[in-house]
Amino acid sequence: MTRVAGIDCGTNSIRLLVADCDPLTGELVELDRRMTVVRLGQGVDKTGRLAPEALQRTFAACREYAAVIKELGAERVRFVATSASRDAENRDEFVRGVLDILGVEPEVISGDQEAEFSFTGATKELTGTDHLEKPFLVVDIGGGSTEFVVGAEHVRAARSVDVGCVRMTERHLLVDGVVTDPPTGEQVAAMRADIEAALDLAAGSVPLGEARTLVGLAGSVTTVAAIALGLTRYESAAIHHSRISYEEVREISERMLTLTHAERAAIPVMHPGRVDVIGAGALVLLAVMERVGASEVVVSEHDILDGIAWSVA
Repeated sequence: MTRVAGIDCGTNSIRLLVADCDPLTGELVELDRRMTVVRLGQGVDKTGRLAPEALQRTFAACREYAAVIKELGAERVRFVATSASRDAENRDEFVRGVLDILGVEPEVISGDQEAEFSFTGATKELTGTDHLEKPFLVVDIGGGSTEFVVGAEHVRAARSVDVGCVRMTERHLLVDGVVTDPPTGEQVAAMRADIEAALDLAAGSVPLGEARTLVGLAGSVTTVAAIALGLTRYESAAIHHSRISYEEVREISERMLTLTHAERAAIPVMHPGRVDVIGAGALVLLAVMERVGASEVVVSEHDILDGIAWSVA
C-alpha cells in the first residue's frame, strides 16, 4: 500500500482525498475525504482573472488540507487544478500561493487529462461488474466545464466543454451581480440553448450514442441523487452507485429552477455553496440524459479525485 494525497481544485470547490492505494489489487482505502466550496471561478467567465477574495478562500482551504496531509503522513501528493485556473490570466499567482502552502506545484491540466482522471476514478469499481452494460459514458458536471468520456476498461474518446453549474449561472442567471430568484423562462431557455450547443461540440468528438450506461459525477449529480432518494442528511454510502431515473431528474431540475433561494437552501441535503448553482447543474444533467436517451443515471461518489489518487499510486 502507498499512502497518497490527491487534491482536486475546480471552479466551485476544492477537495482532498488521502488514501492507501494498492495498484496491483485495485484496492483503495479512504482515510480522509473532504470538500470546501471556495468558488475559485468567481467572475472568471466575465473578467478572465481569478478574484483576490476567491484566491484567499482557496489558500485558506489549502492550509487546512496541508495540516491533514501532514497528520496522516501521505508519502506523495498531487494537486490538480481544472477549468477556472486554466482560463485565468493570473493563474501564476494561484500557482505560487499553492506551492508556498503545500510544497507542490498545482498541475493545470487539460480537459482531456481531466476526463481521463474522472473516468478512472468513476469506473475502476464498475469494470468488473456484470449488471451494467458497457461502454460507459462518464459525465462529470463541474463548476466551469463538463467532461464527457466514453469507454469500457479504458477511455475510447473524451471531450471537455465549457458548460458547468457556476459558468451557466453567472452567464445566464446573474442580473447586476445578483442571481435571479427564481430565473425567468427566457433565462432558462438561453441557458438550455448554451448547453445544447456544448452537447453538439461533445458529440463531434465522443460517440455519445454508443454508451449503454450513463455514470454521473460531481456535486450537482450527487445533490440531485440525494434529493431523489429523499435523504434528510447527505449520506455518501446511500448515494454511491444509486440509480436515479430520467423522470426523477426532470422533476428535480424543473423544481430547482422554480424555487426561491430560501426554498432551495431549506432542502436538508443542500450544501450552502450549491444553493445558487444547483438549478444550472441539474439542467445540464437533464439535457445530457435527453440527448443520449438515458432512462437512468448511475451516480458515483468516486470521480476525478479518486483518479488523481490512483495516478499518484
